[in-house]
Amino acid sequence: MHQPLLASLLNKDVKALARCISLVENEAAGYEQLLESLPTGSNTKVIGITGPPGAGKSTLVNALITFLLGNNKRIAIIAVDPSSPFNYGALLGDRIRMGQHFDNQQVFIRSMASRGALGGLSPKIIEVSDLIKAAGFDYLFIETVGVGQSEVEIAGIADTTVVVVVPEAGDEIQTMKAGLMEIADVFVVNKADRDNADEFVKNLRLLAHTRQKENWEIPVLKTIATREEGLTALVNAITSHQQQVHANSQHHAFLLAEKAYQLLQHRRMKDVNRRALQQQISQEMATAGFNLYRFVNSY
Repeated sequence: MHQPLLASLLNKDVKALARCISLVENEAAGYEQLLESLPTGSNTKVIGITGPPGAGKSTLVNALITFLLGNNKRIAIIAVDPSSPFNYGALLGDRIRMGQHFDNQQVFIRSMASRGALGGLSPKIIEVSDLIKAAGFDYLFIETVGVGQSEVEIAGIADTTVVVVVPEAGDEIQTMKAGLMEIADVFVVNKADRDNADEFVKNLRLLAHTRQKENWEIPVLKTIATREEGLTALVNAITSHQQQVHANSQHHAFLLAEKAYQLLQHRRMKDVNRRALQQQISQEMATAGFNLYRFVNSY
């Protein structure tokens, strides 16, 4: 049904990409056939950028865009924004800090609302990522909301997960969220010109060493995103990790299994509507002896 659109997408047409994303997000007629027609295999490097609020993730991504454009790369960014609990729309919209790149034909930026998803990601993030990969971009950065330990969902989507922290987290290094420690393939200490940065990096390297992954020791790098410093080392670390990932068929199978799990989960939860739940519960609360577990089991 969407063969001409698919052909344009595979020909690196960004307008066709935007239309395909809208079709998938809105679950328009034929969107499943469109996804099933996507080619397998891609050279796109998918990098998740996560970390606590205030770490400078958006500024770092913006600096990486500038750096990679200097190397003649095509870059896509998915910025996952927190949703309004009332209308499930994105609260922040497209990142203001990335505004300088909006008119660049080598850059594609899309904001997506998390819509209450527990992992901080959008329910359609996997499908949108695969559409972007089909459009032939060199890099895809997924910048996440950065809230909660459930942020680990990003590890099932990105080939390489970069966790961004700041020196002020030094006092909390021993109690850093276990989830973020587990998923990090690369640690970035941003705003490394601040006090205690070197001590923080030293302690983080010791901690990262204790959590060494198979065939990969997690690097801890320093950046100052506002000055575009430390980017060469970061891109080199990402490239090295990507090479290790693609050489590891078991890790590739893990990523695909995680994506399949999330797709199946979303599909089976498709008919569960939060607003409808709230309305039903509001009505049934008025009845005597309302029990949440009986309600859930009968749903």
